[in-house]
Amino acid sequence: MKYYVGVDGGGTSCRARICNLQGNILGEAKTGSANILLGGQIAMASVQDAIATAAAQAQLTEGDYSQMSVGLALAGAEQKQAWYDFMVLPHPYAAITMNTDAYGACLGAWRGKEGAILIAGTGSCGILLKDNRQHVIGGREFPISDQGSGAIMGLRLIQQVLLSVDEIVPHTPLAQRVMAHFNHDVDAIVTWSKTARPCDYGQFSPAIFAHAAQEDSLAVELLKQTAADIEMWLSALIRRGAEQICLMGSIGERIRPWLTPPLQAKLAEPQGDAMDGAIAMAQTGNHNLFPPEV
Repeated sequence: MKYYVGVDGGGTSCRARICNLQGNILGEAKTGSANILLGGQIAMASVQDAIATAAAQAQLTEGDYSQMSVGLALAGAEQKQAWYDFMVLPHPYAAITMNTDAYGACLGAWRGKEGAILIAGTGSCGILLKDNRQHVIGGREFPISDQGSGAIMGLRLIQQVLLSVDEIVPHTPLAQRVMAHFNHDVDAIVTWSKTARPCDYGQFSPAIFAHAAQEDSLAVELLKQTAADIEMWLSALIRRGAEQICLMGSIGERIRPWLTPPLQAKLAEPQGDAMDGAIAMAQTGNHNLFPPEV
């Protein structure tokens, strides 16, 4: 083994980082979605694309893949059958180890030590590593879980926009912006919704934050709901024994001012990211979420 590779894959993007045995970063890249519940083949393609791009940066060739130990921190890995289906897919690497994106993020955030995190990105999930046990809250995928995420925020936005079209709630500038995105065609929204993925809903989250800064009433209400959801998850982790929590992800990083002061006081800065955690997984190889099939 000459290289350790850490991969962080979620509903929106897949990031890969390649290190040598001394821990020096050789290359890093980002590609498309790697949520294994959206298709193992699609996720594997994103993983391999990200690793190949990072390898090109490091001036490595396909011949070097067989000397790579790969740690995978992937969304959807908590679903047992999906985990096993993914792990039997062919790949060119010496070894792969897979756990959830939350597990990888927690390892990275606390430099391999015990601790707690809450990821609020396209999806959401909380995890506490304590007394050699893994406590997971949420993370059961959109639309039945993922409260506090960009996907749920986007879903609520679309629902409110349609209500505004029916003149049930105010048609704010944010609602107007969403309607313009769909060329002011309600039928286009309905058609889009039939195949829309979590990341498609999550794409509207930057606009929500931007309009909230301009005191758009719809945007403000959506962020208040999202903050309440995130506080629900934070409180659940605290009840399970978390003393401090790293709040991570694209939504988590921006929602802090909307949280109550007591919960803001419980937040800690992460010491690393999910790719760091995935590299730690690759180094020891004993982090698989489920036992390999014999």
